[in-house]
Amino acid sequence: MFSHIMVGVTDFDRAMAFYQPVMAAMGAELRFGERDHTWAGWQSSPEPRPLFVIGRPFDGQPHAPGNGQMVAFQADSRERVDTVHAVALAHGGRCEGAPGPRPEYHAHYYGAYFRDPDGNKLCVACHAPVG
Repeated sequence: MFSHIMVGVTDFDRAMAFYQPVMAAMGAELRFGERDHTWAGWQSSPEPRPLFVIGRPFDGQPHAPGNGQMVAFQADSRERVDTVHAVALAHGGRCEGAPGPRPEYHAHYYGAYFRDPDGNKLCVACHAPVG
């Protein structure tokens, strides 16, 4: 369904210092990182898409996070949810919901929520049953 998802950032170096360890904890591979163009993209494995891309807004206007917008990454385990959330907070992220079950979404939902240094809301969630 998705080719790529892009999240705007204001400070590319600060964003890379946050996203490189977070995406590594997700198991995503850096596909490109171009400081001159101030954008970078990670791909899931084994397929090259969808891409998750960060960059300065194309129109040159300042970045502003949206209210009600969120990017959610799918994790293969609850342990990965815990790890990604911890890595995000250790690299400048802000907690928006500690890792844990969210039975109001569905019986097996386990997720965590955080914001990047620019205020973009992110989620990492596992949908697999415990076991």
